[in-house]
This record gives sequence, structure tokens and C-alpha cells, in this order.
Amino acid sequence: MEEAAEPVPSPPPAELKREQGDGDDDEEALQVAKRGKVLCSEFAAITSSDPAVARRFLASSDWHMERALNAYFDPPRDTEAAAGGAAPACADSGSCIDLTADETTSHASVNSENSLQKDDSNFSLITWNIDGLDLGNLKDRARGVCTYLALYSPDVVFLQEVIPPHLPLLQMKAGNYTIIPGNIDGYFTAIMLKKSRVKLLKHEIIPFPTTTMKRNLLVVHVSISGIELCLMTSHLESTKNHSKERIKQLQIVLNEMQKVSETTTVIFGGDTNLRDSEVTKLGNLPDNIKDVWEFLGKPQHCRYTWDTQSNDNLNAAYKCKMRFDRVYFRPALEEGHFIPRSMDLIGLEKLECGRFPSDHWGILCNFDVIL
Repeated sequence: MEEAAEPVPSPPPAELKREQGDGDDDEEALQVAKRGKVLCSEFAAITSSDPAVARRFLASSDWHMERALNAYFDPPRDTEAAAGGAAPACADSGSCIDLTADETTSHASVNSENSLQKDDSNFSLITWNIDGLDLGNLKDRARGVCTYLALYSPDVVFLQEVIPPHLPLLQMKAGNYTIIPGNIDGYFTAIMLKKSRVKLLKHEIIPFPTTTMKRNLLVVHVSISGIELCLMTSHLESTKNHSKERIKQLQIVLNEMQKVSETTTVIFGGDTNLRDSEVTKLGNLPDNIKDVWEFLGKPQHCRYTWDTQSNDNLNAAYKCKMRFDRVYFRPALEEGHFIPRSMDLIGLEKLECGRFPSDHWGILCNFDVIL
């Protein structure tokens, strides 16, 4: 989820000032006030909450960011939610939203026996920010995501903004996938591998050293039809104000793509939150790394993946169209290629609850496998 910059609340009370040391100096007070505004802005961006909620959680946590985030995502069982009276999602199974409640056998179940078997010359991938931080209609939207996975039965799925309650639902509805999360609390990314097609070799999580939003790079090495493939997903730093950090994170992603053996194809996909100007600032992509959308001739039907005009989940007063979600690939130099063939957007239809599965459209990519 991407938010427009919002005004931050007035300077924090004495709790934060005690972190800075005692003193009545005006300059010190100014620095304390600035730091409080930064913390509130970062908390609001991470949790997709408003500044008032951010200030309340930070103040009650003595202005410690990690403690405030833990309180937001893992509240006491008997408390109301920080915003709107709905309980935030959390890692504790005793207090988290149960997305599997009232589940019955469903047409949405991803069943390997019913899924169409694809020949070895094709490979499919979905990447999707499923907006787990939006608690509105969360169960309906999560099940809607599972319906799309059942419909397209991709070989690989990249998910962003996954929250802990999503995992048992995915395990139940997508039992024929191996699920590799990039974290286990708060919100995180995940990669899903179809067991009948994709063999997991190894995986690792590469941290972004200066992130303030708990972002990282999830890297999974697999084998498909006997060909090794490196898969990567991430959710780069959000909001316009964090452009510098986002560019640093993109550089890390590109560096990691280049580190992989040249005999292996690398595919990265995720919610990059990128503006084209930011890629330009980095000197554009390396010659051997391609943007799949550009590689396919910039198809207009999937140009924008975050569109507040067509997607009203955010009820945003502003109208904005961005290509936040992207797929990059670096082809292998020798035999065993994965070459993009097509790209489409998914999640374009509203669910029965009257909302879309996410505020982002998902991307479906099909590749030709050259043995």
C-alpha cells in the first residue's frame, strides 16, 4: 500500500525528550520535535495508519519504534484495535484474525489433482502486493487472492504485504505449494513454489541495512525441468519521502542479481514503489537486466499496477496511476533460458464484498522455457 504524504502531529511529549537527554536548550527541543515527526511518519507508513494512531502507539511505547510496532501488530487479547475498533492482525494465534474461520471445501482450493498440467516449455509467475495491512474485508479479500491463484495455477507466486493470518489460509487453500516467508511477524513477503513443478534448492533473506519499514530481499534458488533458476522478491521502501532509501534498496537488488552465476536465469518481482525517475537516477538498469514490461514492448493494458482512479479500495481523494509493481529478469548466458512471453494484470474484478482483493493489481507473467 502506498500513501500520500500526510501532516504529522504536534511534537511528542517529554517521553521522547528524555531519550535525548535533559536540557532546556531551544535547539535541543527543536531536534526532539523533528525526531518525533519522523517517527510518526515512519510508523504511519509502515502500518498504513493515520498520524493520530501513530502518535498514540509511539507515546504509549515511550517513543521506541520497535515496541510501538509490536504493540500495534500484537495487541493484548482484550484490547480494541488502534483504529476503527477492528483488531489488528498479529502473530499470536490466540488473538489474530482467523482467515480460515468458517472455511468449507471451496472451488477456490488450489488442488494439484484439478490444476491443469503445463508442459515443460512454459513457466508462469504471479507477483502481487495483497495489502494485508488493510483490515477492511480482510477475510474476503484474502480468499479472493486464493481464488485467483486457483484460477491461474502459477508455477511461482511472489507476495508482498503478507501478514501472519495469511499463512494458515494459504497452507490450507494452496496445499500443493511450498510457502517460504521472508519473515514471520508484522508484515512481510513470501514466495510460493508449486511442488509438482518447482524443486526448492535453497533460500536466504538479505537485509536492507538502513530500512525503517522492516523491508528485505527474499532469494530462493530452485530447479524447474532440470534448469536452475534464481527467484527474488521484495517490497521496497514506501512513499515519496523515502526515495533515497528505495534507490539504495534497488541497488542492492541489482547487485544481488548480478552475483548469481551467469549460467542461471534470475527473476526479480515485487512491489518496488519505484518511479521511473528513480531508476534513471541510478543510471538505469544494467545492460543484462531487463524490465519485463519494457522487454514486451510496454503493453498499455498493464502499464499501471496502482491506480486510485480504477481501484477505489483506498477511497483516496487524489487520482494517481503508478507502475509500482515490476518484474526484472537477467537471462542465463548458456543453455536453459526463461524468456518472457506475455504479461497481464489480475485482480481487476470486485469481490462480492464490493472491494478489490488489493489496492494493487497483480501481475501474471508467462515465460517460454528454452531447454
